[in-house]
Amino acid sequence: MLNQNSIQRLFNDFNSLKILVIGDVMIDSYIFGKVDRISPEAPVPVVAVEKRVNRLGGAANVALNIRSLGATPILCSVIGDDLKGTAFYEIMEQNQMPIEGILKSKNRITTTKYRIIGNKMQMLRVDEEQVNDLDEGEFNTLKECVKSVLSNNKIDAVIFQDYNKGVLTPAMIDFAIKIAIENNIPIVVDPKKINFLSYKNVTLFKPNLKELKDGLSLGSEPTTILQVSEAINSLQQKLDCEYVMVTLSEKGVLIKQFRDESQTSEFHIAAHIRNIADVSGAGDTVISVATLCLALKQSADVIAAISNLAGGIVCEEVGVVPIDKNTLLEEAMKIADLV
Repeated sequence: MLNQNSIQRLFNDFNSLKILVIGDVMIDSYIFGKVDRISPEAPVPVVAVEKRVNRLGGAANVALNIRSLGATPILCSVIGDDLKGTAFYEIMEQNQMPIEGILKSKNRITTTKYRIIGNKMQMLRVDEEQVNDLDEGEFNTLKECVKSVLSNNKIDAVIFQDYNKGVLTPAMIDFAIKIAIENNIPIVVDPKKINFLSYKNVTLFKPNLKELKDGLSLGSEPTTILQVSEAINSLQQKLDCEYVMVTLSEKGVLIKQFRDESQTSEFHIAAHIRNIADVSGAGDTVISVATLCLALKQSADVIAAISNLAGGIVCEEVGVVPIDKNTLLEEAMKIADLV
């Protein structure tokens, strides 16, 4: 059980951690405006633009969350050698994040998700992306980058942030898992469907309900905690991971730890009541907080409780935003004796 003193120490200890994030990065581009009429050309709202904002998305948002929590992220990925790639570099530098692990390729474009927000509601999203796997040259360059980061830094955990955009190929996954295991570094995964079962022998695997259903080819999403628990058992047999944490949207999270074949522990953490504005990026926040707690050897229930709390907090904001450390600390203090 955590108390307020131990939570304060935990959050202070975040500052000492260094996390390697590997995965698909993107720009989340927002057009904010006001809607007060329907277009005469088609039955669609007209958004009068008030503000434009570019934010870090995908694995870059995970890295930004890590930074917001006080730890040091090192991000390894591939972007396009294009105007959006230049903008991506600029946003990284504005957030005082290192760019040496971000490789530019003339053969790719920088993934960009355009969201049009009218009257604080998302009206439309347009994706500009390239989803083919890295070519041999891109793969080898990124592989050397990952190897260099692990050789030159004391890395406390590795995060795979998979958005099925081609960076995390099976070969890249196998390589990075192998080298992390050789160096006794915990591995945390936020998966997507294509490579879902490629992440064998990782430490913590965090799908949501839809990803669990698709990844295991279930006929329908599990609807009860018992069904989710049974699906987790099936998943663990395929991946042999120590923890599986499934985010359940309004039902919170379920985490299960497998110490050995005869000893498991399971905790269901209910969601907190929130004024939900936007769920975009909540999974990025959950994986970031869970990773830092795991790296500091927290128990399964603490990992689930604090990351669940963080995911709910960012859902109160419009658009993809990182968690505010002080806000999370304040709310964690309120539930301290319950964990």
